[in-house]
Amino acid sequence: MLIILLGPPGAGKGTQAEEIAQKYNLVYISTGDILRKAVKEETSMGRNAREYMDQGQLVPDNLVVEIVRDRLMKPDCANGALLDGFPRTVDQAVFLDQVLPDIGAKIDRVLLIEVEENELIERLTGRRVCSNCGANYHIKYKPPQVRNVCDQCGGDLYQREDDSLATVKERLEVYKKQTEPLIKFYQGKGLLSSIDGNQNIEDVFGQVRNILEDL
Repeated sequence: MLIILLGPPGAGKGTQAEEIAQKYNLVYISTGDILRKAVKEETSMGRNAREYMDQGQLVPDNLVVEIVRDRLMKPDCANGALLDGFPRTVDQAVFLDQVLPDIGAKIDRVLLIEVEENELIERLTGRRVCSNCGANYHIKYKPPQVRNVCDQCGGDLYQREDDSLATVKERLEVYKKQTEPLIKFYQGKGLLSSIDGNQNIEDVFGQVRNILEDL
């Protein structure tokens, strides 16, 4: 089983990805992680990717897809895998379609977690991190006992720069531009299933389970 998980920043993809991977015995694949691993291990593709990264350039879509293809060929992916947030663009999706038949794989379902923009902004801008131990909080969903003070070590809590309102809005705009064409691409293939991500974690996973168990 090969599943693609899509959704905007703050939609809870990471949480759902862990649940899906565990429930269906799938290998969880984050393209950022495997890209960094390929660079660290200095594979041939990793060395190629590093050349672009060292120059501050984006790694070309075809190279990213080849790195994903290489990861999918590992023995631990024999039962299937979950791709989190990949592909990000239609070009990447097209490249992926081209390489999957070579390894005897196909996309079984694309899951899109949808959350209202106001909710996404509240989730992202409300996050706080301890400057000392790194513990995570949220001013609404997981507040500390004392405002701006870490429960675990007493360190000061701060808002990461990429969680500021301006940055969050910019991240959401980038997502819209990149992903809306991708959503239409997979809708056209009959592979896309939309999930209401405004609900609690258990209810969202319930929707996921209903979709995957019909495959």
